[in-house]
Amino acid sequence: MKLTTRNTLLLVIDVQEKIFSVMHEQQETKRNICRVIEGANVLEIPIIWTEQYPAGLGCTLADVAAVMNGTEPLEKISFSCLGDGEITEKLKTYTRSQILVCGIETHICVYQTVQDLLAEGIETHIITDAVMSRHEANHKLGLRKMDEMGAHLTSVEMALFELLGVAEGKQFKAVAQIIK
Repeated sequence: MKLTTRNTLLLVIDVQEKIFSVMHEQQETKRNICRVIEGANVLEIPIIWTEQYPAGLGCTLADVAAVMNGTEPLEKISFSCLGDGEITEKLKTYTRSQILVCGIETHICVYQTVQDLLAEGIETHIITDAVMSRHEANHKLGLRKMDEMGAHLTSVEMALFELLGVAEGKQFKAVAQIIK
């Protein structure tokens, strides 16, 4: 199904200091995560963001937290975001049928969250250039398994322009600036 602004929510998973410091392709991944968040803000798409055990893994990267428009992260200890009641309840308050997912690590928290979202019947889109693992092999395996489970693979640019639908207006100009 085509992504639409009225049906879509962005879920940003665990982009935290200590774990991010050992990620493969750190700078490009961080840049893409920030770009998709900025695009979601322009398109007025709600965003939920999580932190996995922040006492041990640190806070969300400052660059990422800075584009969150003052919202606060939801803490979790389960790998899947749906393993935490508070996050599950927050997701339900938006009544969105499509979820865009970005964050880390592709083969652990992102993968297990996607598994649970799909089990709930939620159309799930993985932003492949805005998820990452410590090792490229695990990243690729996680993407392959999510694809096989029925998740849709997309990219930052592909998702944002699909959500826009037309090349006109203030939102288009703002998103085009973000993509540059």
